[in-house]
Amino acid sequence: MVEVGREQWDAVVVGSGLGGLACAAYLCAAGKRTLVLEAHYVAGGNSQVFRRTRGGRSYEFDVGVHYIGDCGAQGMIPTVLRGVGLAERVVFRPMDPDGYSTLLFPGLTFRVPSSWDRYRARLLETFPDEASGLGQVVDIMRSVAQEGGRFQNREFEPQDLAAEAPTFIQWGLRPITELFQEYKLSEQASAVLLGESGTYATRPSRTPVVMQSGLTDHYMRGSFYPQGGGQVIAGRLVEAIRAYGGEVRTRAPVARIRVENGRVAGVVLGKGGEIDAPVVVSNADLKRTVRDLVGEEHFSPETAERVRAFRMALPLFVVYLGLDIDLAERGVPNTNYHIWGGYDIEGAYAQLDEGKIPDNDWGFVTVSTLKDPVSPHLAPKGCSNVQVMTLVPLDYGLWHVEKGPADGGRYHRDPEYRREKAAFTERVIGIADRVFPGIRDHIDWKEAATPVTQERFARSTGGTSYGIELSCDQIGPLRLGPETEIPGLYLCGASSPSGHGIGGVMRGGLITAGAVLETDLLSLVRSGEVFGDREQLPPLRDDWDPWRDSH
Repeated sequence: MVEVGREQWDAVVVGSGLGGLACAAYLCAAGKRTLVLEAHYVAGGNSQVFRRTRGGRSYEFDVGVHYIGDCGAQGMIPTVLRGVGLAERVVFRPMDPDGYSTLLFPGLTFRVPSSWDRYRARLLETFPDEASGLGQVVDIMRSVAQEGGRFQNREFEPQDLAAEAPTFIQWGLRPITELFQEYKLSEQASAVLLGESGTYATRPSRTPVVMQSGLTDHYMRGSFYPQGGGQVIAGRLVEAIRAYGGEVRTRAPVARIRVENGRVAGVVLGKGGEIDAPVVVSNADLKRTVRDLVGEEHFSPETAERVRAFRMALPLFVVYLGLDIDLAERGVPNTNYHIWGGYDIEGAYAQLDEGKIPDNDWGFVTVSTLKDPVSPHLAPKGCSNVQVMTLVPLDYGLWHVEKGPADGGRYHRDPEYRREKAAFTERVIGIADRVFPGIRDHIDWKEAATPVTQERFARSTGGTSYGIELSCDQIGPLRLGPETEIPGLYLCGASSPSGHGIGGVMRGGLITAGAVLETDLLSLVRSGEVFGDREQLPPLRDDWDPWRDSH
C-alpha cells in the first residue's frame, strides 16, 4: 500500500558503482524516474577518486581505475556510454601499444603488446624451445575469448553454442592450469601468461580458461585510461541520470530493502524515512544485499545458502604516492608494471588462501601522470602520481581487526592496526623501488589503504574490490542476477554474471536495465540505438569537474 505524501520513484538503485550508475542512466533514458542512493559523499564506487592537499600542493588518486581495455569505437565501454548520449564526453587515452604492461620476473622482463599476433610472436621469441605448445595455447586462448565474447554479446543462440563456439565448449570453463599441463608449458611460460592475474585475484587452479583468455583479449585491442581519471566515467553517468529526470543522492545510506507481500516495495533509509518504489536494483555487495539489506528469510533456503557459500576474491593493499620528480621527463614509458618475486604463481595464491603473505608476492605499479599528462588535478607540475598495490589475505587478523567497519567495528586509531599498516606500507613501497630505485627519497605524499579501508567505504565483504571470486564454480550463470526470485528486486555489480572490472560492471548495468525494462538493451545498444534526448544533456564545459559534480 502506497502511503500518501511519501516519496515515490519508479526505481531505486542502491549504490553508485559504475554498474548501478549505468543501469540508472538507461532506466532514466527510457522514461523511468530513478533515484540512486549512495552512502559515501561522492558517487562512483571503485571508479571514484580522492584528493589530498598539503603545503599548496594537491594530488588526485584513483581508487580503482588503472587501465581499461576495449575502448575503441566498437568497444563495450564506449558502446554503453554512447547508448545514453555520452560518446564524445569521455576521452580514452591509449597506453603504449607495444607494452601497455611490463611483467617483471627474476631474470625476465616481458612487455605485453596490444595485439594477439604480436603477443604470440613475442611469447614464442621469449620461449623458443616451447614454440609448438605455447603457440597452440595462445591460439586456444584467443579462440576461447572470441567465441565466448560472441556468445556473451548474443551474436548466436544458446542452442548453437556447440557449432559456433567449439573451442569455448572444449576449454572455456576448465582451469587454466589444465590447458598449460595439456601442452606441457614450463613454469616460466605459464607465469608470463598469468602475469596480469592480479587484476582478478583468483588462484590459477580455480581460474577458468575463459577468464584469463577474456582478460588478455580485453587488452589486445588497446589499453586505455580515461582522460581526467576514473571519476570522469562516473561523473558523466551522473550527468545523464540527472538530465534524464533521475537523481543521485550521496550521504544517503540504505538500511533495508523493503519486501512486502512477497515483492519489493521500496527502501528504508539509514538516516530515517522510507521511499516507495516497485523496482529496487542493488549495486551493493551481494552477500550484504541478501543478508542485511533484504534478509535471508525472503529468499529460498537454497539461495541463501548459495550466497553464503560464495568465496570472495582476494583483496588489495594499496599505497598512494606523490613524488617530487617528473617520471615522464626521466623517460619512463607509459606502461604498468606487474612485479613477481618468483614463477610459482599457484604457490603464491596458495599462501594467500592460507592467510599468509606470499614469499614470492605480486606487486602492481602504475603512474597516473604518465597515462594522463594533461589533467590539472593528478599532481603539481614537475611531480608524479604513483599507485602501488599487492594482494593480501582475506583474514582481517593480519591487521589486528576482529570486526569490520560495516558491522560496527572501529579500527582506524588502534595502535596495532596503525603499526601493521605502516610496516606493510614500507614493504609495498619496496616493490616500487624495484622499478624506480631510490623512490623513497622523492616521496612528497604517502597514504595507504587496507582491505578494512575498502570495506569502510564500499561495504564489500572481506574488503575486496572484485566481488565474489571469478572461478570455475562461480562464473557466469552460476552467479545470481540480474533478476532474482523476489519480484521487483534486481542485482548488478562486480558479483553479477557479467563480472567485475569497468567493462564488466558497465555491461552488467546495461543488462540489468534491460531486465527491468523487459527489453534486450544490449543488442539494441550494440546496433547503435541511442536512448534519451541528448539535447537534455548540459553543454560541455572546459571547467567541468567530475569529482565535484559527483557529490
